[in-house]
Amino acid sequence: MQRRHLLQTLAATTLAPAAWTAGAQAPWPSQTVRLMVAFPAGGPTDLTMRQLADNASKLLGQQVIIENKPGAGGTLPAQLLQQAKPDGYTLAQIPLGVFRLPYTTRITWDPVKDISYILGVTGYAFGVVVPADGPIKTWADFVAYAKANPGKLSYGSTGALTSPHLTMEDIAQRLGISLNHIPYKGSADLMQSILGGQIMAAADSTGFAPHVASGKLRVLNTWGEKRLAKFPDVPTLQELGIPLVQASPYGIGGPKGMDSGLVQRIHDAFKQAMEMPNHVEVLAKYDQALMYMSPAQYARFAEDTYKREKALVDKLGLAKPS
Repeated sequence: MQRRHLLQTLAATTLAPAAWTAGAQAPWPSQTVRLMVAFPAGGPTDLTMRQLADNASKLLGQQVIIENKPGAGGTLPAQLLQQAKPDGYTLAQIPLGVFRLPYTTRITWDPVKDISYILGVTGYAFGVVVPADGPIKTWADFVAYAKANPGKLSYGSTGALTSPHLTMEDIAQRLGISLNHIPYKGSADLMQSILGGQIMAAADSTGFAPHVASGKLRVLNTWGEKRLAKFPDVPTLQELGIPLVQASPYGIGGPKGMDSGLVQRIHDAFKQAMEMPNHVEVLAKYDQALMYMSPAQYARFAEDTYKREKALVDKLGLAKPS
């Protein structure tokens, strides 16, 4: 009887609604959970986060719904957390751009202190693509055109001050070239623009892969530590003599002041959800891998990244006027 009671107790505490102790005694979750995503519907981030939310919904017995909040360089969800209650029903994707926001924009909150960091999930595989039928066939062609036509080579990114934008500007500065940046709200809009001939190149995560497979786009480089299995013939930035690696890790955060027990409860559910095979598979479709961080690890990552992004913003001369 004692053994049976122990097993029943353990089963009841595994992802069963548990009370938390921050003044509201109701178990979590007892209603729908909102998970804000920083980019539009239809792009890689939206699609992978929807699978994650669906998995979490099934584990928790309550719906986790995705709300797309594009714009402002991917920082709107983090900004909206500042008005949300710390009750676990409003969560947000936290892209890397959040940590450079105070250096480029006047804000009244601190991205390190005013977000409850719950868990790191994944990061992106980035690259540069051009129309397959255009004049630029290689990265050497890209650089030669930019040098011969200062400021005329137009490229798009998923938004001003996002990782694709800042990395491209860092590359341009290192190579002594000038590019014409066109910001978009997300990958879906960006792909429509390059396929429609409005821009000459795009810096994006590998949501562009289907268009490469169809023969419409060509990949010039990728930004990881090593070549991507999907594009084995495409060099990395490092192979091209540019000592940069960019994966732009992201995860899930909540409002400031969340109870530690509630944070752990959400962490446990989403960690299980992110490790499910269907989520790992949809990440792999976009050349993404799990990049797990615990609440403590994610909080340290936030602090370290906040300091590192200041150096990049200062280097590129993009800091807000003092």
